[in-house]
Amino acid sequence: MSKNSGPTHILAKVIKFGVFLTALIPLIIFNEFISPFHFGKVVIFRSLIEILFAFYLVLAVADKSYRPRANPILFALITFAAIFGLTSLTSVNPYLSFWGSLERMGGFWTFLHYLVFYLIASAILRDKKDWINLLKFFVWTGFISALYGFGQRTNSDFFIGGGNRLRIFGTIGNAALFAGYQLTLFFVGLSLALSDWVRKDRKWFYFLIVGLNALAILMTAVRGSIVGLGLGLLVFVGLYLKNFQSEFSAGQKAMVKRIFVGLLILAAIFASLIFIFQDSGFVQRIHYLNRITDFSLSADTVETRIWAWRAGLTGWLESAKTMIFGFGPENFNVPFSEHFNPQFYRGLGSETLFDRAHNMFVEILVTMGILGFLAYVGIFFFSFKSSSKIIRQANSPDGDKNLKIFGVGFIALLIAYIIHNAFIFDTSANFLVFFSVLGAMTFFSQTARTDQGGVSLQGKFKIALVILLIGVATLIYKTNILPAKANYATTRAIVRGWAGDFSGAVEKFKESVSYDVPGKYEYRHRMTQYVLGPANSAAITPEVGRAVLDVISEVQKNAEERQRDYLPYLYLSRLNIVLGKADPTSPFNDAALEQANRALAISPNFIRTYYELAQAYLNKKEPERAAEYFQQAIDLNPEVGLSYWYLSIAQFELGDTAGGLASVEAAQTYGFALGEIELLRLVNVYRDSNDFQKLAELYKRLTELDDKNPQYFASLAVAYANAGDIDGAVAAALRAGQLDPTFASEAQAFIRSLGR
Repeated sequence: MSKNSGPTHILAKVIKFGVFLTALIPLIIFNEFISPFHFGKVVIFRSLIEILFAFYLVLAVADKSYRPRANPILFALITFAAIFGLTSLTSVNPYLSFWGSLERMGGFWTFLHYLVFYLIASAILRDKKDWINLLKFFVWTGFISALYGFGQRTNSDFFIGGGNRLRIFGTIGNAALFAGYQLTLFFVGLSLALSDWVRKDRKWFYFLIVGLNALAILMTAVRGSIVGLGLGLLVFVGLYLKNFQSEFSAGQKAMVKRIFVGLLILAAIFASLIFIFQDSGFVQRIHYLNRITDFSLSADTVETRIWAWRAGLTGWLESAKTMIFGFGPENFNVPFSEHFNPQFYRGLGSETLFDRAHNMFVEILVTMGILGFLAYVGIFFFSFKSSSKIIRQANSPDGDKNLKIFGVGFIALLIAYIIHNAFIFDTSANFLVFFSVLGAMTFFSQTARTDQGGVSLQGKFKIALVILLIGVATLIYKTNILPAKANYATTRAIVRGWAGDFSGAVEKFKESVSYDVPGKYEYRHRMTQYVLGPANSAAITPEVGRAVLDVISEVQKNAEERQRDYLPYLYLSRLNIVLGKADPTSPFNDAALEQANRALAISPNFIRTYYELAQAYLNKKEPERAAEYFQQAIDLNPEVGLSYWYLSIAQFELGDTAGGLASVEAAQTYGFALGEIELLRLVNVYRDSNDFQKLAELYKRLTELDDKNPQYFASLAVAYANAGDIDGAVAAALRAGQLDPTFASEAQAFIRSLGR
């Protein structure tokens, strides 16, 4: 039997096949699940790695040639993982730090899988061809994801997230994350296209893929990624010129120099055009150009990121513990909420919760302290060193110029990736490509292995493998399959809710939280949001009331599990408010105040909490206290029209009509649009004061909002008549009769009474 044909060699082939399968994971979408672009990728990746690890553990014990080799990048990754684990233990919420949130599927447990993936790939892929083929496979899957993204610009139902989308996100689910995924593959693809590891007759296709990568990044309109692409490309061309000039003919040198100078000129022209034309009418009319040319610190996304970073860093400076260990991975929302900037709140629909810093360096510093930050920077430091080592080795007399190209490509990739990560964060697809690149970087910078595998797999190892696989099957069921069942039950609840099946929806929500798996926090809140829909209506049915009580008990668990999170308390306040709205003496109103005050203690600047406190006092028929809290909300951010509208409600109840009307004017000044409900409320105010001119204006606006409602036209006719506008009254009365024949005789009588 040859040395390389033994049982362990077969096992290595199985593991290698599994490593290559990981390249397909970025294409996975679980369409009928919460977080469809992240959840499916992570549960499949974790399951695959757990199976591969069982095989690899037996292989590495049986054959020492498959054990990892010490290297600086491995040292950096293990150090970072150790600090990740340590800061998870010291976290303000260890459970969340370990498992991560439902939407991002991060946390220490998932990160360990990326580390194990790196270890397995580094040990199993034992020659250049293996690594080149893996990188090629990733480039191909990135190409497919880009094509999917281009499809999102169409109206085809085949492409999830399509509908002529302006900013594409491929199979990744977020434009910025997709840009980062394509950014890494751009430099990998460019290195492959310029190397001899791609046949000459196929180079054109790799250059085409690289061009499509760049186009995909541009179509995301993510400014940080576009800047990263541009600067990374400049670095690539500069390093390529420096390291390959001795191999160029005079004509080739001149061409490369022209390309480099041309890129510099293009960068200068682009920067100049941004400065000159960013405020021009042409740029302002085209959303894409307006977005990518807006690098102002006052741009919405830039400004909100700065506010988020400031909140996080303010929290980080709170104590020696937070400075050293941070708040714990996945817990950026804690300092963000505690130091919330009220300018975030602009009204209903405002983005007021940043669970990530949208800057990996700030994220790591705040959540993992200075220890995690240094370890994270260390990964890039040793990656740069390894890439430089690849170039040095390739520049030796017997060096491989193809490796030199990859050394250049890796340095450019790292620079672009750092710039990109200064404005976003890593998730599954990005991590997968990055760890694969780190594996290739490690292999290319090391001397070739001389040990070869192929020892026989003894019986005890086979038994160990069976036991391990049984354990892995149990692990997969507990940590991947059960969470998937809970996730799916939640979406079935949502679907039943869309169909109007309230009891069926509540039943499925209860099923989802009964699994008691990671994600239960989000499932409970999803259930709360659904039940609050009918609960906020004028009258609560007994069925809805029972559901509200059930939800309160579930959200209470969230409050107990995350004691530095204001959101569960805010939900508890709202749930009690809807139960107490019909009775001023109801104990639910007092419970609402208690819960809202707990939320306020955690996040003193969160404006919506003041709304809940005020609403509870309105329930208790204490409008003067309600007005105080609405005024405090205005003081926190005087440019929120909704706050003025709410204040007017309390003022009207106090009998302060003039003050209330002044608040209504202020609400509209700051962008609050009066809808049907608001207009009807004002109708009551002006009816009490017999201001028929204002009543006519209000009913006119109501008929514009709903031009099929005969009652609005009938009321408009009466208002016009009382205001002295007889022609208007006649026209409105006739319109009411046209819309509803039952109004016809009454309308005619009304018109005759006007002398017409």
